[in-house]
Amino acid sequence: MNIPDIKTITVAGAGTMGALIAQTFAACGYEVFLWNRSQSGLERGRAIMDENLSSIPHERQSAAARVLLTMDQNCFRGADLVIESIAENLEVKHAFYRQIEPLLKETCLIATNTSGLSITTLSRAFAAPERFCGMHWINPANLIPLIEVISGEQTAPETSAAVYALSEALGKKPIHVKDVPGFALNRLQFAVLREALHMVETGAASMEDVDRAMKYGLGLRYACIGPFETADLGGLDIFCGISEYLFADLADDKEPQALLRQKKAEGKLGLKSGAGFFDYSGSRGAEAVAERNRKLTAISKILFEI
Repeated sequence: MNIPDIKTITVAGAGTMGALIAQTFAACGYEVFLWNRSQSGLERGRAIMDENLSSIPHERQSAAARVLLTMDQNCFRGADLVIESIAENLEVKHAFYRQIEPLLKETCLIATNTSGLSITTLSRAFAAPERFCGMHWINPANLIPLIEVISGEQTAPETSAAVYALSEALGKKPIHVKDVPGFALNRLQFAVLREALHMVETGAASMEDVDRAMKYGLGLRYACIGPFETADLGGLDIFCGISEYLFADLADDKEPQALLRQKKAEGKLGLKSGAGFFDYSGSRGAEAVAERNRKLTAISKILFEI
């Protein structure tokens, strides 16, 4: 299987993730096209990149600004890698893949930024599924080091290896994951959220205190060492002993809990609607994002030298 020397990248979808993915590649010197179906979408993507330009090292900012925005599908013809970051809908993605595959070079690799759809199922729209894999970036894509590289049943090892190596070249911290629901990060994230919701609903702790337990305890620890390292340092005999009585009391809900369903029903969807578990009205939303980004930048510089 011929793997191209990846120099030209086309990102499809100019939402928050697509725009920041494109900007990250451009900042590292790649030729980057950002494609979107609508001009309004491209304008939104440009605004997102402009807002985040200050998070890029000064010496790379001029390169980061050289993303080429376009609605012309000819941008797919010369790509060595296409990264799809459009709507999280199987039918929409399949229709898009069938539309662009005839335009691609035979050597072009294709990656999807899906956060949970099956890579194997998505790949069925391609005549060459061996060139397709998952490349899941984490929001905010310009600040979070992790990239999940996911192999479907027909993904060639060379494809996932090339995408993994490319991620490393960006200064990211990639991992290999098999095509399981939620991949790695979301399986961990939703296991935590399920228990957090359970604790609030049963009155064990408030939302504020659950968040504080994570931010000032577990989250700080996990920023430095993972759960297996944590168990090793704490003693596996101790962790085994705690598991014997604690596992039976942990949440094991198979559907979203009532508190989460209630917020959705009320239209309180979080930052996007101005309220969720907490209030983001007025300037609170922008302030929350800015504070998150400030802290992520500071932690990343210390821990990962990026």
